Amino acid sequence: MTLSRREFSRLAAIASASVLMPRAFAQTIASPYQPTTPGGKKIRYCIVGLGRISLDHFMPATRQSTLTEVTALVSGHPEKARQNAAKYNVPTGSIYTYENFDEIRNNPNIDAVYIALPNSMHAEYTIRAAKAGKHVLCEKPMCTSVEDAKAMIAACAAANRKLMIAYRCQLEPTNLRAIELIRNGTIGKVQAIESANGFNISPGEWRLNRKLAGGGPLMDVGIYSLNACRYLTGEEPAAISAYGSVIDQDGRFSEVEENVSWTMKFPSGIVASCNTTYGGDMDGYYKVHGSRGWLMMYPAFGYQGLHLTAEADGARKGDPDVKIDEPEKQRDPWQFARQADYFATCIDSNLTPKMSGEEGLRDMQYMQQIYKSAGLPYLAA
Repeated sequence: MTLSRREFSRLAAIASASVLMPRAFAQTIASPYQPTTPGGKKIRYCIVGLGRISLDHFMPATRQSTLTEVTALVSGHPEKARQNAAKYNVPTGSIYTYENFDEIRNNPNIDAVYIALPNSMHAEYTIRAAKAGKHVLCEKPMCTSVEDAKAMIAACAAANRKLMIAYRCQLEPTNLRAIELIRNGTIGKVQAIESANGFNISPGEWRLNRKLAGGGPLMDVGIYSLNACRYLTGEEPAAISAYGSVIDQDGRFSEVEENVSWTMKFPSGIVASCNTTYGGDMDGYYKVHGSRGWLMMYPAFGYQGLHLTAEADGARKGDPDVKIDEPEKQRDPWQFARQADYFATCIDSNLTPKMSGEEGLRDMQYMQQIYKSAGLPYLAA
């Protein structure tokens, strides 16, 4: 199936309008698409930060994309910047440092920036990009404080620029299928959700530096479980209770927590239990228990290989994964291409992204509540 730019835009509008995503929508956007822009114009990204997520995922994704391309780079490492500029045909004049970043305002070949910096730098470069007249796609977590999140939203609004937080799972077809199975009553009324996500972090990672990261695993991989509970229920938590701990006294966790466990109660009565860690391998998953059955995504949050199963009325429903005509489309960095194209569509068609700055702010507020409840200082000041 091939979608025109206008058709793809209409689907994006539906996505931004509601958390209810019917099967037709989920399956349609899961299909191969070749959207086009008027006159073949693509949305041109400036990549801010040449770390793993940029070099290994987002930038390669633009080569799969039909709506985006890389036209500028920002890096503190001149040689790395030159090498990658050559790979993506970025002219030397479109390579910037963090010191002269504001000069992107003078580059007409930049429409948007992709911010893939340590968490504590997200706010500064989002605000500077907005003031330079560029749209912003910012990695999650949105920033390291509720106040910074509000400032990012205000700066983009003042500049009439769009701000999207990189919640790629909200565009991923298997997650959309899970939402549909909940909304259409396949597993009955949802009663409870379990979710976890974590890994055993190596010493020396910047994520162990409180100043750069803002917190430990909750601010990194735990946010996936938090956001998933919100998009699966379509509700906002009414009550939160949490605990944090450090078990491994090996020097890694002198500034951030090692483990966080929290529970949430939603207005409908649904309860959720979530765990995240930097102390051991914890495959990202969620399981949703309903009055007629259950569904489980395992794995749920990775870049490829996501798998959904469900059972209702005592019968296994088989694998309700959204089927994709070209299975290779599911392989990394396909989710990043999908995300880049979605934001490009929002920019070109003047649509508010579903994963807006306000969506990121809500998660920041809930993480602040989790840290406060756990008695941890991060985000609580």
